[in-house]
Amino acid sequence: MPRPHPPHLTRREAQIMEILHRRRRATVEQIRAELPDAPSPSSVRKLLDIMIDRRLLGREYDGPRFVYSPAATPQDASRSALKQLVRTFFNDSPGSAAAALLGMDAEPLSDEEYKRLNALLRRRREGGTR
Repeated sequence: MPRPHPPHLTRREAQIMEILHRRRRATVEQIRAELPDAPSPSSVRKLLDIMIDRRLLGREYDGPRFVYSPAATPQDASRSALKQLVRTFFNDSPGSAAAALLGMDAEPLSDEEYKRLNALLRRRREGGTR
């Protein structure tokens, strides 16, 4: 069964998602403290409400305030972010992205990393997705 298409995030939504994935949970005040040029608390709340309506976030009441958390697992979120990165910067080519990643580090791959990547590439060539 195909995966649903990842949602498009605005710049501000992407910033909020990055904060929440890193922190796992946060209040409006905690989110605002980490946002560049943070809007008012009511603007952040409104944006969070929109993101809840889009099923991007969850919210629970914790004492005197709401606490927000990402609805997607970190694995799904990272996969979505990587797909967007590959699409945007590498002309939708996972191979080009992988080559760029491997070229970033001056250290050679460990034997374990090499074996893992080799196995993934072999499975991919044989038609598997993981």
